Amino acid sequence: MAQIKIYGIKNYLNSIKQALSDVIHDWVVEALQFPADKRAHRFFPIGKENMYYPSGRTDAYTIIEISMITGRETATKKKLIRLLFDAIQGKLGVTHQDIEICIYESPACNWGFRGMYGDEVALNYRINV
Repeated sequence: MAQIKIYGIKNYLNSIKQALSDVIHDWVVEALQFPADKRAHRFFPIGKENMYYPSGRTDAYTIIEISMITGRETATKKKLIRLLFDAIQGKLGVTHQDIEICIYESPACNWGFRGMYGDEVALNYRINV
């Protein structure tokens, strides 16, 4: 299970929302070996007056937070981050400088979905990849 939040300046983020979701989804499926029907993305377009970001960034500055069940190998998480950096820059023109990615992990028992506890759900994909 993974939930993805994407934050950015409203005018810019809204213009790339669908393409960005597609890029993120493609590489989550690839790196984490997720089934193709597991897309859970939430976009948070923020008015420029409400988003402060480090110097050297542009209005394309985008923060991607990925919450998932603990268990992936470090190499798998690094692969996902690298794939996202490169695909977002290559397909959408957002430079590496304007992308920040953070992966948050918590044990399956801290999750609840489909009316069940995360550690009691039989998933149709592996967590330990």
